[in-house]
Amino acid sequence: MNTSVKPRLSLMQIVNMNVGFLGIQFSFGLQQSNMSPIYQYLGANEASLPLLWLAGPVTGLLVQPLVGAFSDRTVTRWGRRTPYFMIGALLCSLGLLLMPMSPTLWFAAALLWMLDAANNVTMEPYRAYVSDRLDEAQHAQGFLTQSAFTGLAQTLAYLTPSIMVWLGMNRDAVAHNNIPLTTVTAFGVGALLSFSTVWWSIRRVPELPLPPAQAQALARQPKGLKAALLEIASALREMPQTMRQLWWMKLFQWYAMMCYWIYIVPCLAQTLFNTHDPQSAGFREAGLLNGQIGGFYNFVAFVGALALLPLTRRFGPRLVHAACLALAGVSLWWLPAIQDRALLFVPMLGLGLAWGSIMGNPYVLLAGCIPPERAGVYMGIFNMFIVIPMLIQMLTLPLIYRSLLGSDPAQVIRLAGVLLLLAAVAVLRVRSQPRATTLPTAPAP
Repeated sequence: MNTSVKPRLSLMQIVNMNVGFLGIQFSFGLQQSNMSPIYQYLGANEASLPLLWLAGPVTGLLVQPLVGAFSDRTVTRWGRRTPYFMIGALLCSLGLLLMPMSPTLWFAAALLWMLDAANNVTMEPYRAYVSDRLDEAQHAQGFLTQSAFTGLAQTLAYLTPSIMVWLGMNRDAVAHNNIPLTTVTAFGVGALLSFSTVWWSIRRVPELPLPPAQAQALARQPKGLKAALLEIASALREMPQTMRQLWWMKLFQWYAMMCYWIYIVPCLAQTLFNTHDPQSAGFREAGLLNGQIGGFYNFVAFVGALALLPLTRRFGPRLVHAACLALAGVSLWWLPAIQDRALLFVPMLGLGLAWGSIMGNPYVLLAGCIPPERAGVYMGIFNMFIVIPMLIQMLTLPLIYRSLLGSDPAQVIRLAGVLLLLAAVAVLRVRSQPRATTLPTAPAP
């Protein structure tokens, strides 16, 4: 087979190559649903929560562009991206095992830095691997399948503590550090999945070998930190216009999602259980309820990502993504007014469709405009469009939490709704631009 072409993959091959995202996103789901409660179990107050979440965006800002640039220039017998998958997955498993054993607040905060760094080492080379392995006509299918695995993984991550209770575990049983034993069990499951699923993907759908001329050209390129930094700077200067336009959508979208993840448990504790005390039974019940509604919206994302595929093909990723964001914005504005637990699942429909779109359609827009030989560095830079809004949120929200939001977590959730509506408007202003270069494609032999 001529390795300068990209063979079309079957649906099962596309599924297998994305199984690794199950483990990666299970880890992220555990963080989204459990880090705020873990911090509060260890003594944090509500106003300081965004600052304690800084590990994710800071490590993403530093690690992902560098790892993306390094992986573009890596030549090994295992492939360009595979070494990063395996190292990141192993470190992530270790971090997940240790997190619920944290004895103090500072230990948990420091461990989150390690866990996020490990996830980031795996994440963007994985997205570049999907872009590398598929021809452009299959990008929508590849990234929306990846999005479906994100929804499935986070469904399982959110629901695992509740599943433990349904299987007979005591919901009020806690470890010596006040962290529920259901949470400890969930993190153990995540540690197992993190490595095993990535290993499955790279065994089932290995990377394509580089053509000899390309491998020789990569071998001649300068290596090391300085070369990676220069490559990032060059890529920033030459960034496609479509990618630049996506910034405003990403700013509003990710600021909103961080507001939701950090404050949904305090919001539910206040609006449904009338408590702010993290040691109370009502607060623990709010954590379990968040797992249930979070599992539901991620299941909607899992199904919705697949259902969105024909719509994306027909109407384009821009219009579909705008519609999903608008629906989620209205849903989050309504959520704090709900007093009936069963009704909480209705706005999760809107949030779930948006989450399925968030993890797929922006990458369809991106992959269609970037040169394939720089997929790693541009996927890493695109992650900066996620982590910079997160950093802005974590640094600015504590400044307005008391003065503008009245120390009310419900108001933070409403703010998230408004920002998602603004993100919908911003994505409508994006204009697609064809990539500078493309690789030839051919059917599988």
